Amino acid sequence: MSTTVNKIVHTSSAPAAIGPYSQAIAANGFVFCSGSLPVNPATGDVVPGGVKEQAEQVLTNMDEVLKASNSSFSQIVKSTVFLKNMGDFAAVNEVYGKRLGGALPARSCVEVARLPKDVLVEIECIATVSK
Repeated sequence: MSTTVNKIVHTSSAPAAIGPYSQAIAANGFVFCSGSLPVNPATGDVVPGGVKEQAEQVLTNMDEVLKASNSSFSQIVKSTVFLKNMGDFAAVNEVYGKRLGGALPARSCVEVARLPKDVLVEIECIATVSK
């Protein structure tokens, strides 16, 4: 019987978790990334601007966590997008499509009542890890 080894993933290139959880956990060839927020890791502040600017920062932070996990956008198999307003769907899709560079993981998108730090968008993902 094999034993699962969970490895906590942390990078200072992305914002620290704001609660009792990890930026990501690598286990059994996958990395499970917690929701990324549009927070500048250097300042701890939400980036200024609208949903496009926030989506850019979310994906920058996610990219850093994936890199620290020995993974990348092209290895994402499932993502979930949380929006404060479903009216922002097209704007976030534009940024998401550009940043993922043609990768087409399975994805869900939901509108929520409120997000941490009152941001407009949060994205989490599951990706494979390179050996």
